[in-house]
Amino acid sequence: MSLSLPTPEPGVRDARVSDVRPPLTAPRRKSLVNPVKIAPYLFLCPFFLLFALFIAFPLLFSLYLSFQSWDATAGLASMKWVGLSNFAFTLTDPWYWKSLYNTAWMAIMSGLPQHLIALPLAFFLQTAFRRWRNFVVGLYFLPFITSSVAIALIFSSLYSTDYGMINLAIAAIGKLPGLHWIVPTHPVEWLYNPANVKPAVSVVIFWRYVGWNAVLYLSALQTIPKDLYEAARIDGANGWQQFTRITIPLIKPMIFFAVTLSIIGGLQLFEEPFILLPNEGMGTSQSGLTTAVYMYRTAFHDGDFGTASSIAWLLFITIAALMWLNTRIFHRSGMNEEAQR
Repeated sequence: MSLSLPTPEPGVRDARVSDVRPPLTAPRRKSLVNPVKIAPYLFLCPFFLLFALFIAFPLLFSLYLSFQSWDATAGLASMKWVGLSNFAFTLTDPWYWKSLYNTAWMAIMSGLPQHLIALPLAFFLQTAFRRWRNFVVGLYFLPFITSSVAIALIFSSLYSTDYGMINLAIAAIGKLPGLHWIVPTHPVEWLYNPANVKPAVSVVIFWRYVGWNAVLYLSALQTIPKDLYEAARIDGANGWQQFTRITIPLIKPMIFFAVTLSIIGGLQLFEEPFILLPNEGMGTSQSGLTTAVYMYRTAFHDGDFGTASSIAWLLFITIAALMWLNTRIFHRSGMNEEAQR
């Protein structure tokens, strides 16, 4: 006998035969993370991490600490909220105002000559030196990259009362005929006489940063087209007229930048007086006490970190106010209009 399989009716599928064919490849799951989009953030993560740990957190913690009374040796649990008491104490402390006066005095006496000398010096280097310009500029820039500790130690020996080169030079000048009445007859106490402390420290700061400002101004001078100077010479302008009518107006943005750095650095003055002067940077009768040194002594010598934080924020407010004033002055002098020409 022959068996025949039943023929399925038209329109009826055979259950044994499947119409669904297996895919050639497995379907890909859509990735939730796009490596191309996330790669920039991965590269930026180290910066944000370091910024949060070493800048943002200390900044916010110091602001919080300025409203606290805290003995660091007793741990964080010893913090006590005192509100604005730290700021009130600082603003009524005579030492704070004396430190602010000393800081402003040294910032002006060292910062103003820097720019009055660095700007003509840069113009002279630009016009007079050709082949040896880079070598001369490097010599002027050398004090800026030298360690501040080494500079302070060298000047402390120069300012020595008995064996310092400055006093020896003054004594030698006093022996010349007719000059004995101009120079002092006895050795000058540069670092112990309150009347001489601020000028002595200001000289060190000026010597260190005048080369830095000269390099800044020289870089700005090199961007001025030489055709302007040639046209001015054809019109009969002398060197002083070229300097005042062409150089000064065109480098006002760089002058603004250099003056801004001088203001910030001058009000944060710490290293030079701290190393040069006795009594941990205060000098005799607090004659060399700067605001930064006063803040340091309040925190690490007196152990009052709350008051030290309030001093830091008051100094920040002072610097911000001077920056606003400096910006207003330069904008009124037409800095933006000259830069756009």
